[in-house]
Amino acid sequence: MVASESTHRRRLPAGRKAELAAFVEQAGEVTVSDLAAHFNVSIDTIRRDLDQLDREGVVIRTHGGAVSATGGQLKDRALDVRLRLQTEEKEKIARIAAALIDDGAVVMLNAGTTTLALARALRNHQDLTIATNNLRIPAEIAPSAFRDLYVFGGAVRAITQATTGPVAFTMTPGGSEVDIRCDLALIAVGAVDEGGYSTSNLGDAAMMAEMIQRAERTAILADSSKLGRRLFAQVAPLDRADVLVSDAPPAEPLLSALAQAEVEVVTS
Repeated sequence: MVASESTHRRRLPAGRKAELAAFVEQAGEVTVSDLAAHFNVSIDTIRRDLDQLDREGVVIRTHGGAVSATGGQLKDRALDVRLRLQTEEKEKIARIAAALIDDGAVVMLNAGTTTLALARALRNHQDLTIATNNLRIPAEIAPSAFRDLYVFGGAVRAITQATTGPVAFTMTPGGSEVDIRCDLALIAVGAVDEGGYSTSNLGDAAMMAEMIQRAERTAILADSSKLGRRLFAQVAPLDRADVLVSDAPPAEPLLSALAQAEVEVVTS
């Protein structure tokens, strides 16, 4: 072990971890090698520190590094990272949203970790017709829950493991598009504020907006960390949804704006 590392470890390991956590939060995303060089310690030491900070919920470990568990809400994160954020909140939202779906219903689900949680929560449902751009849903949903499952084609976004493109199907190659409608669109968004629902990617926003347009009713799914925020791409104004499902009630002025838009807020 080099002398400088030995001094760091003896002197203030807890202090180094606090500095490391602050560094990760400021940077948003870092690699193990960058941290080792910055703090002048070994890669193994950094890995142990990150593992402990991950267990404490301060950072989120990724392959080869870490991301902040608190910062970076306004930018894209890889799916494997987002799967570990607000997990309890998403499971609660999924249970509530599942209760909105009747057996035999036709539903659309967009991409996102909240809709993945919802797909798992549909295990006791039957005879559903599901259309989605979420490439993970076929592997997550119980086969007994659906009669038909369709995945929209288009370009694949690796970061979300979903497709972006038109909400459409054709009966034959090169044929005309089939007009599709659904009873309920369940749309997980990145942010909700008085201006409406938004996300970080234009292609995703366009697909979500089209799902809403083709639905008799729309339920927006958003955990409380997304309320009172706005992201780059507008999906729809508040009044385009019928229900907002979250783990906690929104604060003012968003709560009043939702009421004025006649959006039902469901948190339990």
